[in-house]
Amino acid sequence: PTAETFSAPSKPRLYYTRPASGGSSRELPRVRSPLVPILSLSLFGLSAWAAFLLYATNQEKLASSVVRHVLQSVRDCEELKRSAGSGSKVEPEGKWWLGGDAWVWGKINLPAGNVDLSFRLKGPGGSGTLYFTSIRKAKGEAFTPLRFRVIADDGRVVNV
Repeated sequence: PTAETFSAPSKPRLYYTRPASGGSSRELPRVRSPLVPILSLSLFGLSAWAAFLLYATNQEKLASSVVRHVLQSVRDCEELKRSAGSGSKVEPEGKWWLGGDAWVWGKINLPAGNVDLSFRLKGPGGSGTLYFTSIRKAKGEAFTPLRFRVIADDGRVVNV
């Protein structure tokens, strides 16, 4: 058998016919930047994360022993019972966006020895804001309440 030899490598053939240069009447579509959807999803994700953290820390404050003892002291206060009406129940004022739970402003830092919080109260005789501040001067000592009062919406101040 005779061997067939080539002088150069073979030239690849086109799979389709290329359009003539300059003969295309169709414009290419504009590529949209993915930056806007990525930034909007990132902003939404960060906002949802921040809202969850705020909700979780508020629920932690509401479930703390400090808030429970403050509410028990408020419910046992005779002066508040008289101003809210006899046999009335004083309770935290819930917010619709928290599912009926109260929003607690301030901080509860027991290891550092300071508690400073406020939240809204309501009862049949009216509503107001409770302010509670307490500190502990040294570890092992008891907390000393500095401020424990309810300021009603009509201006009355009740020191608990």
